[in-house]
Amino acid sequence: MSEVQSNEGAGGRKPSPLKWAIGAVLLIGVAAVLYVIASASFKPAGVADLKEFKKASLEKLDVPAQPRAAPATVFTDGAGKPHTLADFKGQVVVMNLWATWCAPCKKEMPTLGKLQAAYATQPLKVLPISVDRDSDLNLVQAEMAANPPLQVYRDPGYKLSFELDPRAVGYPTTVIYDKQGRERARLSGDADWSSPEARGLVEALLRER
Repeated sequence: MSEVQSNEGAGGRKPSPLKWAIGAVLLIGVAAVLYVIASASFKPAGVADLKEFKKASLEKLDVPAQPRAAPATVFTDGAGKPHTLADFKGQVVVMNLWATWCAPCKKEMPTLGKLQAAYATQPLKVLPISVDRDSDLNLVQAEMAANPPLQVYRDPGYKLSFELDPRAVGYPTTVIYDKQGRERARLSGDADWSSPEARGLVEALLRER
């Protein structure tokens, strides 16, 4: 009798196995929460999910499961100087394949001009590349002059259209590249590139490192 009393009197009642189990579960839960918080604090900025901008004027936006490599196709500027998409690495590039004989192309061109103007001080390049013939260069120049600050770029041989992977299916075709020069989204047909969703897409890519 005295032995039992001494054991319980010295330390009180012994915790039941159930209490031990509950305590262990609580400790594990707290540790898990702390781990998640710590992981979030030190997690590097990831790749933006551009699918959230697939709505309204960008409803037809195609966002590939994996970024696509840009073609090394040569095109020219208004002065005839050769360029490739790699020349614009470090900027978010909105490449627009278009033609003066394409009504939807001309319809959306002012919105591309507004997009470029809105981000004039940021690393964004709107790159309208005409597939018009050499004989229609004056028409290309007039279209760009009407939509500043856009500049003349040309690919009269349709090389970019065919060397994209997959190929462009018509005009206009707009391909969006991140600052690493990778295709992140594409849209076939015209769109409002000055819309909130278009600006949201651009800003998501601008925030990426």
